[in-house]
Amino acid sequence: MAVKIQRDPKKVALIGIPTSAGSHGPGAEQAPAALRAAGLQARLEAAGFEVSDHGDTPLFLYQIDEEHPRARNTAAVVESLNALRAKVELAAKSGALLLILGGDCSITPGTIAGLRRYYREVGVFWMDRDADLNTPLTTPSGCVHGMTVAHLIGRGAPEIVRFSADMPMVREPNLALFGLERLDPPEEQFLASAPLRAYHAADILRRGAAASARQAIDRIHGHQIPFVLHYDVDVMSSPDFTASGFPAEGSLRAPHIREALAEVLAEPQLLAVELCEYFPSLDADDSAAKFLIALFVETLSGRLRSKEAPPEATSVSTEPAAAASAHAAPEPESPIAAPPEPELISEASPAADAEQMSVASPSAAEAEGAADAASPIADASATSAGK
Repeated sequence: MAVKIQRDPKKVALIGIPTSAGSHGPGAEQAPAALRAAGLQARLEAAGFEVSDHGDTPLFLYQIDEEHPRARNTAAVVESLNALRAKVELAAKSGALLLILGGDCSITPGTIAGLRRYYREVGVFWMDRDADLNTPLTTPSGCVHGMTVAHLIGRGAPEIVRFSADMPMVREPNLALFGLERLDPPEEQFLASAPLRAYHAADILRRGAAASARQAIDRIHGHQIPFVLHYDVDVMSSPDFTASGFPAEGSLRAPHIREALAEVLAEPQLLAVELCEYFPSLDADDSAAKFLIALFVETLSGRLRSKEAPPEATSVSTEPAAAASAHAAPEPESPIAAPPEPELISEASPAADAEQMSVASPSAAEAEGAADAASPIADASATSAGK
């Protein structure tokens, strides 16, 4: 038995997750409503997209949590992840690109869990000035939005690590950190030997933003397996975007971000985009919201310009993982509508878990990625300042 998913580059599904539960304070929960009010759907439709709005999850507000100073508000974060997972599972069946409006950066496990209802593997292109690799043992703040990448790879707060039946949720070689400028010492130490792909802002400027993005996509196998783009607005230097929870002047300006996004958003295997950490309270005239919308509508439109063939149906198996893998057949290739077919499943099985935990010996490209991870950042003294 299978569900037919018609992947269509013209379709966009909006999902809002108004949460600040994982953050350092309230504010990010206002972003989904503010982005809609600033004309997001109308701009997408004017560009040629067919937009369906799946509404918002319930509201999850930041609360002071002195009882759990090393991992605050984890119960509320897990609730928000479950609510998001349900919406992602439903919206993914439409074949649309999911545009998920956060909220703070803690939301990604919900997106991954929803997509892994159908896909054996999902990668992540993490576009953020921070690595978000802290754990309850290393966090300077106790805020779990600074631990999200750790949660995805099986480290961090146990309640969130165990949120998904698939552990780890993302294999380290399928995850790239892009735009790093603030690292805490334990994060630097971890990245020095981890197979994560780490792209520091200084290196991106040296290589070029577009070339760096293409390399990162290649190294997370983004041409073969589906992946998610996580975008934290603070990856852009604050002179160009001020309405973020941790604004600071940095190396990556709007043209650099635009070049990188154009590469990532054009990829056929991209399943979802998360927009996180926009603070409407710091955007009194909505100019930052309109700038963010224009940036993403412009770069997303590349998916329509490169469309060369009508979309074709993808069969998503509802068999157990092992059976689905045995019956999977390759689909014909086209730039957007019919990407190389990833392995599709309905639910993870012990066999799938075993496969996820097995990591092959690193290739030459992976070894080079590890070397990138050890590259110095632009300002080694900078830390994640609250994450």
